[in-house]
Amino acid sequence: MEQLFQGKVAVVTGAGSGIGKATAELYSQHGAKVVVSDISLEHGKQTVDDIKAKGGDATFIACDVADPKACKNLIDETVKVYGRLDAACNNAGIGGEANPVADYSIENFDKIIAINLSSVFYCMKYEIPAMLKNGGGAIINMASILGQVGFANSAGYVAAKHGVVGLTQNAGIEYSSQGIRVNAVGPGFIDTPLLNNLDPEMKKALVKLHPIGRLGKAEEIAELVVWLSSNKASFITGSYYPIDGAYLAL
Repeated sequence: MEQLFQGKVAVVTGAGSGIGKATAELYSQHGAKVVVSDISLEHGKQTVDDIKAKGGDATFIACDVADPKACKNLIDETVKVYGRLDAACNNAGIGGEANPVADYSIENFDKIIAINLSSVFYCMKYEIPAMLKNGGGAIINMASILGQVGFANSAGYVAAKHGVVGLTQNAGIEYSSQGIRVNAVGPGFIDTPLLNNLDPEMKKALVKLHPIGRLGKAEEIAELVVWLSSNKASFITGSYYPIDGAYLAL
């Protein structure tokens, strides 16, 4: 495998499972030293162990991304351990409750905005200065197909992911001339632990929304994230890339 990140350092939030885990592992396979971050100590350390078992270099740093101080600590510790930061995938997120707008709890709305949107701002706020110190880098923010369209009973998630796309565009405008590229990825419904609470019939209904005829795989999303983070995507910034089995084409 071509070593796209030899000598470089990458941070992945929400890397204890699903897309985050697959992304952290793929960064490592391409030669990066990887900081695995998650709110779950058990799952985060498992990802580190899996990376090390394949000969990679990884460190776990716990982080509640809804806490700006924790996000600052994540980046400070990354630089302390590895000396630099070259790539970041701001992936951590939750699904939130399922209710129409008038019945959606204020508490849950605030929580999902904090974890799925504010966290992306917090992380970029501290990732960008770290990247500027070594001449640039690449940031990939995990949005969603629901960063472009609505989805009934998911007001908090939809609002947060729309916000991630706009925030990404703004950061791309502001920092691309300084060597930092910022892009957003918009997965369709991916077969990860986030969907474990759905009953089989609901999963079948979700599959039908994707003309490709199946849900996506975490590893497929990781491939796009890592490519966008690499120098192969050197002219791509401020953009949103759906990866959705034609969901948005319907």
